[in-house]
Amino acid sequence: MRTRRANSFGAHASAYAEHRPDYPLAAVRWALEPLGEGPRDVLDLGAGTGKLTGGLVAEGHHVTAVEPNESMLSELVRHHGSVRALPGTAERIPLPDGTLDAVVVGQAFHWFDPERALPEIARVLRPGGVLAALWNDYDTSVPWVADFVRTARSSVSAQDELAFDPLTEHELFTDPAPAAFEHVHRRTAETLLAMVNTHSHALVIAADERAELNARMLAFLKSRPETADGEFDLPLTTYVKRLRRV
Repeated sequence: MRTRRANSFGAHASAYAEHRPDYPLAAVRWALEPLGEGPRDVLDLGAGTGKLTGGLVAEGHHVTAVEPNESMLSELVRHHGSVRALPGTAERIPLPDGTLDAVVVGQAFHWFDPERALPEIARVLRPGGVLAALWNDYDTSVPWVADFVRTARSSVSAQDELAFDPLTEHELFTDPAPAAFEHVHRRTAETLLAMVNTHSHALVIAADERAELNARMLAFLKSRPETADGEFDLPLTTYVKRLRRV
């Protein structure tokens, strides 16, 4: 896992845990569907503060979480104390060979070095095991959401756009399958701003640009009838790509 991932979020771990959306259970179930019924041994890789971990635990799986950032891992343990949580990276997973039914990655695969990470993930998976990557993104088919996304761009947004298909072909994996799921996250104007401020395109900019970005976003949200007063549903799409270990 690239050093930037380990260093970017430490000071913001509690905000990340509070404001980032979770994943719909339908997406989690689809990701693991090839494994059949029953609890499975699942690794949440690049687990952050445990947004995906929570869904896996709710489904009854035996979960191990691996995350390189100490602050993020501490938040995960605070929220999911029963989960085995280990420091580590996608390029060096601290688990034995062939011990997992699935490796899942929530909003983190774009941080990995695929040439090193994919063989390492294959090493810890049993034959026929699942590798699944999940991402939440704004549902820009909704007009006000599309307008907000344009409003919320910073000077580094173009170079920091999330690639929704980073799982490259590899001889150790087969049967690629994509899916998408509608999702909503309950927000207010203020908590939506707090969520955007956990994104790397807002974290890495200078303080004066961040202040201008926040003022611009708040003015937009207060000007729209959908978001001006109280709570509202933020429409999201959860994307999933699934592979099988050969």
